[in-house]
Amino acid sequence: MLTYTGLKDRNVLVIGLAKSGYEAAKLLHKLGASVIVNDGKDISQDSHAKDLENMGITVIGGEHPLSLLDNDPIIVKNPGIPYTVPLIEKAIEKDLKILTEVELSYLISEAPIIGVTGTNGKTTVTSLIGDMFQKSRVTGKVSGNIGYVASKVAQEVSKDDYLITELSSFQLLGIDQYKPHIAIITNIYSAHLDYHETLDNYQNAKKRVYENQTEDDYLICNYHQRQLIESESLKAKTYYFSTEQEVDGIYVKDGYIVFKGFRIIHKNELVLPGDHNLENILAAVLAALLAGVSVRAIIESLTTFSGIEHRLQYIGTNKTNKYYNDSKATNTLATQFALNSFEQPIIWLCGGLDRGNDFDELIPYMANVRVMVTFGETQSKFVKLGESQGKYVVQANDVEDAVDKIQGIIEANDVVLLSPACASWDQYNTFEERGDKFINSFKTHLPSF
Repeated sequence: MLTYTGLKDRNVLVIGLAKSGYEAAKLLHKLGASVIVNDGKDISQDSHAKDLENMGITVIGGEHPLSLLDNDPIIVKNPGIPYTVPLIEKAIEKDLKILTEVELSYLISEAPIIGVTGTNGKTTVTSLIGDMFQKSRVTGKVSGNIGYVASKVAQEVSKDDYLITELSSFQLLGIDQYKPHIAIITNIYSAHLDYHETLDNYQNAKKRVYENQTEDDYLICNYHQRQLIESESLKAKTYYFSTEQEVDGIYVKDGYIVFKGFRIIHKNELVLPGDHNLENILAAVLAALLAGVSVRAIIESLTTFSGIEHRLQYIGTNKTNKYYNDSKATNTLATQFALNSFEQPIIWLCGGLDRGNDFDELIPYMANVRVMVTFGETQSKFVKLGESQGKYVVQANDVEDAVDKIQGIIEANDVVLLSPACASWDQYNTFEERGDKFINSFKTHLPSF
C-alpha cells in the first residue's frame, strides 16, 4: 500500500455505509482523514457502524442533514446513491469534490490496474482475467463491482501484482485521478437511464475509464463500436478486438484466436460458449498478454474456466459431453440466449414454476436441440412445445432425475444444458439450489477409476 498523505487532516464525508462505505471509512481513517459516515437509513444497530464508532469515527444515520456540508468536506459517495439526493445536489452547488471509493483504491495501490467496464460482459472478462493470472507466474487480484471492495483489495497488492477491477458507470462518475494501466470497454449499449437520464450521459460515464491514461497505458475496445471513441483525443495505445475481421489487436481468423499473426487457440477448444463470450475472451486474452501472462496460462484458463456460477457455467466434461449449468435462466429471454450459444446438438433440461405463460418464443432457438428433458409445473407445456417441433421429449421428476434419464440416450459430442426458462420455486428454494443439484448429479455419473 502506498503511503498517501493527500487526505491527512482533511474532512471527508462518506455517504452510504454498505460494504464500500465501510471499507472506505476505515481506509480514510488509516490515512489520517477526519471522517464522518452518513447513511439515510437507521444504522444504529448495524455491526459495521458500531465498529466504525469504536474506531472513533462519527456515524450519523436516519437522514442526510445538510449541515454535514458546513465544513466543506471531500465526499466519498456510495455509487448507487443518485446525484439527485438533496445532500448531493447541495454538495454540487457548493462545488465540493464527490468521489467513489474506487478513486481511493487508485491513490493507494502499488499495483498497476486493469480496469474493466462495459454494459455487458464485464464480470466475465474480469473473472476470466483473474483466472488467467491464477494460472500464471504473474500475480493479480480481482476487485471492484464484482463483489470485492477495490479500496480494501488495493491495500493487499504489491508493485509486482496487478489490481483487476470491474468498474460500473456509477463508480466511474466518481473518479478524479483514477488511471488504469490497461482499460477495457467491452461494449456500450443503452442502460441505467433511470440514473444517467440520457444515453450520452451513460456513454460519457463509461468513457471516463480512459480519460487519465497516458501514452504508457493501453485501451482495449470493441472494434464494432469504434465510432464511440474515434472522435476522442486518446493518449493510450489503442487496441481492438473483433470476432469478424482482422484488426489492430486481437481477432478470430479461420477459427483461431490470433494476436499479431500468432495463433493462440482454436475456438472449438473453448469451454465458454457463444459469440458474446468469444468477444469477452478476446478482450481478456489481450489484457492478459499485455500484462505479461504466458500463452500457456491463457490456454489453460480458456480450456477450464467455468464462468459465472449458474450462468452458462461450464461444470465439466463426461467422455465427449460438456455440461453447462444455466439455472439462473428463469425466463425465456435468458434461455434463448443459452440455446443460441451452441453449434453442437443439445440435450436441453427445462421446466419449473408455472407463471401462466407459454414458451412458443423459444421455437426459433431450438434448431440444435436434439432432446428435451422436462420437469416441474411447466412440464406439460414443454412436452407440447417439444412435440410440436418434432423433438424427442423425456419427462423427469426433477433435475436429478433428468440427469439420470439422459445417460441412456446421450450421444457423442452432445451438449447437456440446464436452462430451465422458469423460476425454481415449485421444486427448489432458489435457482442456486437447483443448479447445485444439477452439478452434484453430473458428478455422480462421472466414471470412477
